[in-house]
Amino acid sequence: MLTSTKNPLVKQIRKLHSTKERHKQGLFLVEGTHLVEEACEVDYPLVAVCCTPHWQDSHQVLWETLCNQCDRAEVVSQEVLNAIATTVQPDGIVATGRRESHSAQVPFYGVVMALETIQDPGNLGTIIRSSMAAGSAGLWVSGNSVDLDNPKVLRASAGQWFRLPMAVSDDLKLTVEQAQQAGMQVIATLPSANLTYWEIDWQKPSLILLGNEGAGLSAELAAMTDLQVNIPLHPGVESLNLAIAGSLMLYEALRQKSLQ
Repeated sequence: MLTSTKNPLVKQIRKLHSTKERHKQGLFLVEGTHLVEEACEVDYPLVAVCCTPHWQDSHQVLWETLCNQCDRAEVVSQEVLNAIATTVQPDGIVATGRRESHSAQVPFYGVVMALETIQDPGNLGTIIRSSMAAGSAGLWVSGNSVDLDNPKVLRASAGQWFRLPMAVSDDLKLTVEQAQQAGMQVIATLPSANLTYWEIDWQKPSLILLGNEGAGLSAELAAMTDLQVNIPLHPGVESLNLAIAGSLMLYEALRQKSLQ
């Protein structure tokens, strides 16, 4: 059992709290029983897994699965687990996964979301969760957004991170052009739009553009859209949370699909 926080593996995993180190090592953190279970469900390649003796005793079948699926499995003290986890009260297990293994192909059909310069990991994780729940085909994020594999993003996604096709776009304008060339309608929400989001045909292949939480969508991308819609708000309410706005449109698309 590993009991020292100075152990090389422990020090390596602790460094993954940093964005720079996640990029440098090509690894990210998978924290908690639920996320580890979801990774196992889809056979996601895990590199190292660390758990406490109590967790091991309580999850023997899952532990055996993890031992067969990862490169290294270690039982560690509670002190060590507390040191490598980013959460205040970790539930007994922390793993690492390879960053490049999630380079999924996002299709240009169905309903897909594209996010420009999104910064809040909780928002991104919630959008991932809503996208899977509503049957979205995938998700793009601009290269200057919060990392897809930020630990808070994974937690906010409630495990759906491992199931939704997602990719980083180094040039979101080019991605929008490719979507249009593939026959997708590009839709953005703007307060000044005349159409409400339920007045358009969501059964057509659609790319939803959402901008930064504070600044909104850039003028360049807004000018590329085929349709602009608004989300009606009660007087005195300035705007909706980004993840809620995106979820409303995803579920309108699902509602329309259910009427076919």
